[in-house]
Amino acid sequence: MSPDGADPRHSAGARPQPAGDGGRRDRKKHATRQALRNAALELVAERGYAHVTVEDIAEAADVSTRTFFNYFPSKESAVIGADPERVEDVRASLLARPLGESPLEALRSVTVEYAAAIDEEFDDLGEGREAWFRRFSIVREDPDLLGAYVGHITAVERSLVGALAERLGKDLAHDPYPALVTATVFAAARVAALYWTANGGVDSLARLTGAAIDSLAAGLVSEDTFTVAPARARCSDPQRVSSRSDDASEISERR
Repeated sequence: MSPDGADPRHSAGARPQPAGDGGRRDRKKHATRQALRNAALELVAERGYAHVTVEDIAEAADVSTRTFFNYFPSKESAVIGADPERVEDVRASLLARPLGESPLEALRSVTVEYAAAIDEEFDDLGEGREAWFRRFSIVREDPDLLGAYVGHITAVERSLVGALAERLGKDLAHDPYPALVTATVFAAARVAALYWTANGGVDSLARLTGAAIDSLAAGLVSEDTFTVAPARARCSDPQRVSSRSDDASEISERR
């Protein structure tokens, strides 16, 4: 998820592809990934996590088991949408941010990009969005899946800590600053994600994530950080989401 709504895997530095075949391949890959995740969610909601296999998910999505493993390393990854490539994408995005950005600004940008990519996936569900959230509410109660989700988020956070330390020339063994800033931003993003899920995804996760981090940057002085926008006002474009970022950044720099 990039500021202009494009897939982050095709950000600056990526080799350009012909618009025709490359675009079709990307759409097909995206559709297959979404079909596998939807199948995993539906089956686990119906049968329970322990009673669903990778073979079951592949069959429901009408692909081979081999194809399944081209997209996800395990069944729990398919259910929670954990894609190892995305972890590396987020790390690369942070390293590619302008060096003039503060750590908070750079982390905000990549975190909102990540949230915007999730928004795009849910936009593709169309009228299936509400049913997806009902299934997800059932699935997230499973302790094994909760552990997998926490593990995925931890992997993303750890990757960003390392990338931020690299940007700043810090030694993590002797300087906790990169870990502190990243953990703080992730705490804000987690609150936004919980709020978004609790409201059935009717608002933009990118908007909520940006608002949470902006509130953090402003010193948490406002109690009105989150208000669910009407469905028609949803927007997965981080540039439009970040209308308050400049003011928040100025406040943060003065502190």
